[in-house]
Amino acid sequence: MTTLPLSWQELETLTNYQIDTINGPTNSRARLRLFGKPESEVRVTLYRDNHAWCPYCQKVWLWLEEKQIPYRIQKVTMFCYGEKESWYKRKVPSGMLPVIELDRRIIKESDDILIALEKVFGPLNQSMKDPKVFSLRQLERLLFRAWCNWLCYPVISSQQERRNREQFIGVVAKVEKALASTSGPYFLDTFGTVDVIFTPYVERMNASLYYYKGYSLREENPHLREWFTGMESRPTYRGTQSDFHTHAHDLPPQMGGCWENGEPQMLINKVRVDNGPWFGLPDVSYPEPENSRMEALRRVIDHHTNIIRVNPAEDKLFDQALRCALTYMMTGEECVPPSGSDVPLRYLRDRINVPRDMSIYAAKELRSALEKTAALVGDGQPETIPIKHRYDQDPSNFSSKENVA
Repeated sequence: MTTLPLSWQELETLTNYQIDTINGPTNSRARLRLFGKPESEVRVTLYRDNHAWCPYCQKVWLWLEEKQIPYRIQKVTMFCYGEKESWYKRKVPSGMLPVIELDRRIIKESDDILIALEKVFGPLNQSMKDPKVFSLRQLERLLFRAWCNWLCYPVISSQQERRNREQFIGVVAKVEKALASTSGPYFLDTFGTVDVIFTPYVERMNASLYYYKGYSLREENPHLREWFTGMESRPTYRGTQSDFHTHAHDLPPQMGGCWENGEPQMLINKVRVDNGPWFGLPDVSYPEPENSRMEALRRVIDHHTNIIRVNPAEDKLFDQALRCALTYMMTGEECVPPSGSDVPLRYLRDRINVPRDMSIYAAKELRSALEKTAALVGDGQPETIPIKHRYDQDPSNFSSKENVA
């Protein structure tokens, strides 16, 4: 017996997911964060990118969340996925991100932003100018350069690939030594500024090297594994955390290219990240929340009109196919979608963005349901995700809804 897809009204009854974006846990949807304080205390506006792709934005975002400084958020389009807003270019002619406005003063560059915030609100356990912090900041830059040398240049020879790998692993050994010197999982005895500084690019290293080089940073380095686990114990980090699929495909246009080495493990990892199964990937280790499927459903319901409109398939066909996938996700009953819906379902599968759209486990549930449902009617794949730009993720397609989210 074939299960019929639930209507949008019936699906609505299956989720009670809601979140207080203003005073609740860290989340990508917020336009205002108060942490239970009056709005009159807001002195900071953070300008960050729409999709939560910018690593330097994540650094400032995480710092503000950890300190619980009331602030407003203005979201700006990155060059790699759309046209920069004219109002922002008038305010910041370079268009660079992140920027904060602190007591009406514009401050650029993430490190300068953190230093300025420290002067007003105090350090996050350790000061940016503390000698220990400064030394570890230099180590983070060394690690960043070694990662770029390995990831962002074409593979000319196996010897060069091996040298770049060994150089990176050599720097990682220094990071492991630094982490081993403390009693807990963090870079210093307590969580603080250093961990915030390392977070954005270490998260992206973990994703990109797994996908493009077949190297699992988290699994092959015990102290970094403990550090990730420590970070994931923090609701602040969970609210900013992305997944392997998002980073693997948002990084190439930002970095000027990410180059595969073609080795067997890399090819296995690539297929896994792109096609699943997504559960068990070393991008997250804390237990899945019980409401992750309800979160995914809520977010799709909220935006389903635009999701259907921007999909390359005919609206009526994709509407039914999408409801089939959501019916399966929520009931466990297979629901065969219309013929020809395998490609549009996978088009959406490939464009779920963590954490912009939903949290990491909610995305895994939705991707899995889309893939399972698509496989019922075919193995067709959508066009390859662009690597020189991501205009397929232009936020203007969703701007009207996001303004009220």
